[in-house]
Amino acid sequence: MTKPTIVLVHGAWADGSSWNAVSTELQAQGFTVLTPPNLLHGAGDAAYVASFLAQRTSGPVVLVGHSYGGYVITNAGTEGGDVRALVYVDAFIPEVGETVFQILGGSGSALDVPDPTSVLDVMGYPGAPEGDAEAFLKPATVHNSFAQDLSEADRLLIVASQRPISLGANTTPSAVASWKTLPSWAVIGTDDRVIPPATQRSMAERANATVTEVAASHVSMVSHPEVALAAILAAVAAVGE
Repeated sequence: MTKPTIVLVHGAWADGSSWNAVSTELQAQGFTVLTPPNLLHGAGDAAYVASFLAQRTSGPVVLVGHSYGGYVITNAGTEGGDVRALVYVDAFIPEVGETVFQILGGSGSALDVPDPTSVLDVMGYPGAPEGDAEAFLKPATVHNSFAQDLSEADRLLIVASQRPISLGANTTPSAVASWKTLPSWAVIGTDDRVIPPATQRSMAERANATVTEVAASHVSMVSHPEVALAAILAAVAAVGE
């Protein structure tokens, strides 16, 4: 069997390095691993990843997304490359028409608060569509709600290096639900305060995903990379059958 290429898509407030612990182990096992940039600006994000898949991969692909990266892989999975399976890690698994803010509304998420500026720093950016802005996590949000199970040094690195996501990305309705035609796996952090576990379970059940739970924060692929790795390898084994 040809080993599939593993494509890891990061979420908001992160970059490809958020997958380093998982990538290193996959590479050690002989897999080709790619971690494309997620633009974090809305409708073009999935189109970019689909184009990346079409141009940068050949042969089967297992497509993996963390957090908002789950929204992106849901929309990109059937639009480029030979994607055979989807793996969601502490991630959004939207239905067609759903937005990130819609999914989080009423969920108990640390980000679903009456005044978003209490947890986010919002600022304009050059070339922004009318009314759009970028959101950064406030340091306290990183420490208490985003990565609370990492060391202080690692949390401080996230605060310093985070990539913002546009408000527009969170209000763009999902256009494709690739989990309807591709098998999926989901890792759920039971201490996730960004996408609460009940919300993740509901989305995973709807997608008929194979679920693994781990006592971890929203960044379980950093704090418990072996769990994400096991889900990816289960997807590899299944698509190879």
